[in-house]
Amino acid sequence: MFRFRRRHPEDSQEARAAGTGPLLEVDGLSVVYERAGIRTTALDDVSLTVEDGEFVCVVGASGCGKTTLLRTIDGLIPPTSGEVRVTGRTAHPRQGDMAVVFQQDSLYPWRTVLANVRFGLDVRHRRSAASDARSRECLDLVGLSGSADRYPHELSGGMRQRVNLARAFAVDPALLLMDEPFAALDAQTREVMQTELLDIWMKQRKTVMFITHQLDEAVLLADRVIVMAAHPGRVREEIPIDIPRPRNLETKRSEKFVQYVDHIWKLIEDEVRSSLKDGHR
Repeated sequence: MFRFRRRHPEDSQEARAAGTGPLLEVDGLSVVYERAGIRTTALDDVSLTVEDGEFVCVVGASGCGKTTLLRTIDGLIPPTSGEVRVTGRTAHPRQGDMAVVFQQDSLYPWRTVLANVRFGLDVRHRRSAASDARSRECLDLVGLSGSADRYPHELSGGMRQRVNLARAFAVDPALLLMDEPFAALDAQTREVMQTELLDIWMKQRKTVMFITHQLDEAVLLADRVIVMAAHPGRVREEIPIDIPRPRNLETKRSEKFVQYVDHIWKLIEDEVRSSLKDGHR
């Protein structure tokens, strides 16, 4: 599934470069659900920042509020208290500069690969030779320039998710939110997609917040890993990943990499085991 948000004309990359604050600011964010008179606190006083061009991964046990955090940042869930600011302005569903990539690609089966990538630009009433060129440029970025005229049913799962990435990049978001985008892929394809995403990110340097259950995936991709605690969801620790870039699958075999993964696992192990006993994913 893909969702994009309209770019405000004041929020060009040049305007952001002239600013001084983080691209994303989450300040004292709390989300409380109430059903049948029962209140459940999904997020409690969460504060964090993401700098322009930074790749941040969020990990934690099931039920810690990772996806709630991402959906609140995107404006799909209203905060109970606190604030989310993107490029210095309070985020809401009709304002901001974000694209979201969810677990399922949700490509339109009746549109070609190129037309799927161009979808966000079409919605913005920007169908033109320039939008076609931009869409082809993004297809080339994800290595699918030869598949522009194919349809989604003709593609593998990994190829479909690459189309989804191209569609997100086509609208030129300031902030790319990714909610376990590789979770539905087999293990081998997932590892390939991790390295391809790293290659794309190194070229584009988009600001990314990436939700994942895979600790090695988080350490491989991120400049910084935010570890969430559960019940209620809150930030437990922020871990800068001091591993040089560029990174590849060989990076996963380094001693420092393994140390990072072990450290994060020790932070969340008890909650992961508890969530399994409670029947969570």
